[in-house]
Amino acid sequence: MATVVTGDTNPGSRVSLTVAARIRIVLRLLLLGSWLIACLIAYAIAKPFTRHNPVPPRFLGGTARLAGVRVQVEGQPLRRDALLLANHISWIDILVLAGASGTTFVAKAELAQSTLIGWLASLNETVFVQREARLAIGGQVDSVRQALATRRPVTLFPEGTTGPGSRLLPFKTAMLQVLDPAPRSIQVQPVVLDYGHATSDIAWVGEEGGLDNALRVLARSGRIPLTIRFLDPFTPDPSLTRKCIAAEVRRRMETVLHGG
Repeated sequence: MATVVTGDTNPGSRVSLTVAARIRIVLRLLLLGSWLIACLIAYAIAKPFTRHNPVPPRFLGGTARLAGVRVQVEGQPLRRDALLLANHISWIDILVLAGASGTTFVAKAELAQSTLIGWLASLNETVFVQREARLAIGGQVDSVRQALATRRPVTLFPEGTTGPGSRLLPFKTAMLQVLDPAPRSIQVQPVVLDYGHATSDIAWVGEEGGLDNALRVLARSGRIPLTIRFLDPFTPDPSLTRKCIAAEVRRRMETVLHGG
């Protein structure tokens, strides 16, 4: 058993890898590098002819497959004029949701500071926000409104961080001001991500570093099963506050999560 120490000193930073696991990581990284190059070429070719370049969502969806994820989709994702609200378990969520629906995302501003990841996220028209900057919330909500105005679906993770998957964390409703009132023709679609028996293997929780979690996922043998359930969308009632809308979304998601 070989041990890789990723540089962080907290207990979650130590990832033990067998030789077979190391080989899986190397092979997957080589495939991902080739896939990235191919998609960047396709992106450059398509860019002059499209308003919303179709390559980034396909790149993200393909990246999930190369990482070992096998997706089953239930329900029909809205592909325009939609705000998707989903539970959040792993960075894989972003890859699979983009691949399945063509959505862009509302993400933490810290992501933009990562040279490669931030750049790739920007190619997918990600809206970066600082959730803790309460004084700037008005401008951030406007940024989300502008993204919705392009008619492309936008995904927000209302828990604000990744969770264990078996239960929902409390929703943070500040960014849901975008629905108070909702832009014209916008529908809300709850989404439930379910990794089944693989949840504990891929969930990004506690103090585990991002690199450590990525290594664990890439080193994993076998497939990662994932069911994406796109629930029935609804048009927000203008009389409802953002907290009421969040409560309704949460109710629908919990019904699916707990088999109610």
